[in-house]
Amino acid sequence: MTKEMDVTEKIIELLHELEHCTDSEQKQKIEEMNEIVDGMDEEEFESFFTLKLFNKTDKMIEEEKISMESVFLLLKSVGQHKVLMHSQSYAFHSSSLNKRFEQMIIEEEKKKEERNEKLLIDLCECTVLLSNEISSELLSIIVTCLLKVALKKDENEETQKEVEIALLALSYIEICKSVKQEWYLNEIKEIIKYHQEHHNLTHLAYQSAWQFLMNRFHFNKSLDEVIENELHFSRDATKELEALIKCVDWKRGKGEEKRKKKNKEELFLFRWLQTLGIFFFHWRLRNEECVGLISSVVQVFRASKDDNREISDKCIFCMGCAAENRVVENEDLLKIGAVDLILEEMQGPTLDNYFLERHMKCLFEDFRRLKNAEDYKNEEVKRKATKRKVFDKMEEEGFEDCIIGLCHYICLGEFRYFSLFENYPEYFVYL
Repeated sequence: MTKEMDVTEKIIELLHELEHCTDSEQKQKIEEMNEIVDGMDEEEFESFFTLKLFNKTDKMIEEEKISMESVFLLLKSVGQHKVLMHSQSYAFHSSSLNKRFEQMIIEEEKKKEERNEKLLIDLCECTVLLSNEISSELLSIIVTCLLKVALKKDENEETQKEVEIALLALSYIEICKSVKQEWYLNEIKEIIKYHQEHHNLTHLAYQSAWQFLMNRFHFNKSLDEVIENELHFSRDATKELEALIKCVDWKRGKGEEKRKKKNKEELFLFRWLQTLGIFFFHWRLRNEECVGLISSVVQVFRASKDDNREISDKCIFCMGCAAENRVVENEDLLKIGAVDLILEEMQGPTLDNYFLERHMKCLFEDFRRLKNAEDYKNEEVKRKATKRKVFDKMEEEGFEDCIIGLCHYICLGEFRYFSLFENYPEYFVYL
């Protein structure tokens, strides 16, 4: 690649060259293309992930200038990158290639005994990984097909990769899609339980299994018994977060103008926090294991706050939801340092309105709970002691001055969710 040629131009050039290659040469060039895709940052990927790319690929298939094996090899790599970069591009969904794949899935499913299982799997994985929307007609076919792959238990590297791709694709099925329990529940429970005992999945595959289940939890609260009491989500998520915190090089690129390319550990950590966000948004029951999980979220925030804004924002969202849903006691929030952390951050010199809004919502929920004596009907002494600890901390940090200083912003309505702060004077009343 010449210095003048950017990565997008190089990919397009290689794609044109495929038309004149043998199958073995195509595979070699596609592996080169996949290496380029893997090294792309978000901006580069968005410029590459275009309708033109997919329509061009579809035309090459139509004219038999590229093998389906080569197509799948390229598209799976592109799709994995899209999911990990949480790209929202709809280019593939609008393409003629997507229409071709959807029709092929339907036709292959109808064959029953003569069905080409490998072809069906490849089609399902590419369709889900690349598209932001799956048709209801294909949903049961895709879920059943990919779970069959994900249930494989061999621990060799090839099988682990197959399982990882299948689970990654499943994790990307939209929250809004109504996936019937009989299609997936026994299978996903088996996958998670088997890993908890035998550790056969990669870290990404295991996170993806939980993400798929948590996406279903969004519209099916009856899964709470399975998620926490049977599969112990909080316990396992805590272990995964603590392991990832140690792996991420938080100071990587410090001093550079901008870090465009995230490392894999950061991407995995962000995906776990997305999963936690759904969990804490809907979870309503107190559980001792949740205390350890929130403590890990606090650790992630402290590690990421100066270096990765997306991750630190997700942490604040999780803590806010946990406080609002009363997942943990105020006393526990104090012990694990959640309240201290928010008080410290709200007085930071670079905190903008969006982040300030997030922090205030989280803290507001903590204070609102302190005011509500119903939580402490028989524990008045404990309630007063907890309130005194928070008051002392606020006094130490000069937090009352901080709130007073924000009044003119609130009155001017500069926050996007103005209604959240209508009762800002009650911050003082709660204490």
